[in-house]
Amino acid sequence: MENTPVFKDLKVIEIATVLAAPQVGQFFAELGAKVIKIENPKTHGDVTRKWLIQGETANPSAYFTSANLGKYSIALDLLEEYDREIVYEFIQNSDVLIINLKPGDASKLGLETEFLLKLNPRLIIGEITGYGENSDRTGYDAVIQAEAGFMYLNREPGRLPQKMPVAFMDLMASHQLKQAILIALYERTFTNKGKKVSVSLIEAGIASLANQGTAFLVSGQNPEPLGSEHPSIFPYGAIFETLDKKFVMLAVGNDKEFLNLCKSLNSEDLCTEERFHNNPQRVKNRKVLKPILANKILQKSQKEWIIIWNELKIPCAPVNDVKTILESDYAKDLIFYHQGKPKGLKTIAFKGIALETDLLQAPLFNEHKNSILSK
Repeated sequence: MENTPVFKDLKVIEIATVLAAPQVGQFFAELGAKVIKIENPKTHGDVTRKWLIQGETANPSAYFTSANLGKYSIALDLLEEYDREIVYEFIQNSDVLIINLKPGDASKLGLETEFLLKLNPRLIIGEITGYGENSDRTGYDAVIQAEAGFMYLNREPGRLPQKMPVAFMDLMASHQLKQAILIALYERTFTNKGKKVSVSLIEAGIASLANQGTAFLVSGQNPEPLGSEHPSIFPYGAIFETLDKKFVMLAVGNDKEFLNLCKSLNSEDLCTEERFHNNPQRVKNRKVLKPILANKILQKSQKEWIIIWNELKIPCAPVNDVKTILESDYAKDLIFYHQGKPKGLKTIAFKGIALETDLLQAPLFNEHKNSILSK
């Protein structure tokens, strides 16, 4: 039993598109749940099926695959009475419904919360919205990154704001909804009653401001962009070029690590200078210290520095491209393979919980309609 996925008997219906909510569905699939993705026949399914990078010919697309491993696909039109009744039957026999509808679509599609909980009193409804259930604004990750303060901070001083290259607001909201659904399922073991839980992209984004948001609330100082650097520690998050034109990041978090860094640079005198001898002074004088460090780090290759700093227990990393990290040992347990070929990334990185070992590939549009309806 200990190798049996915990949610092998859980049934999940997903009426959702793009990344945030579908990642929740994949999470439950990886834990053994049967996840049925209901797609709109009029749009030929999830919009991300058509989101191809230049030169990509994959079917399903890589983007779609990133959030839809392990699911069954069936095309049903909720505006058609016959199809809607099929969906209701699914919902009556399911544990979780995942949705991310546009404002006003719940009533139009017959998916109002009160009705669904009468249909299935034990149902857990998990919804992701852009700006909350009472807002008619449509929220997209890029818009939320801008509005929630992330783009303002994500840049070098004096440069244009930058969107992060991964839809982090979607992913943060996805993690929030996973937690809410798990808590609701736990509550249901005591109450035998379902409920609706929801999260908005904007609130998930604000909650993820963490130390940057708290810095303003506690000190009244509005955080300013520092590129990859840390507002409270230096050199932490600082990027330096090496002799071979590659890059390394340092994450020196305390005075002992800075002393070891100075030793590696044959510059122990830096640690005795009043301007740099402790972290508050280094933060205050980062503009002076950084070019000194940069000049010395230019004297060796990326590989040489990583070896030296790891031996001295100095937190550091090479700045890798995606190919390099996915071909590393760190990624080997996070890649889903089918017939020996990589087919996508898992959403689950934790250990100690049994997962589904025979995960379905991301489904083709309407791939499982006949098999689902014949049961």
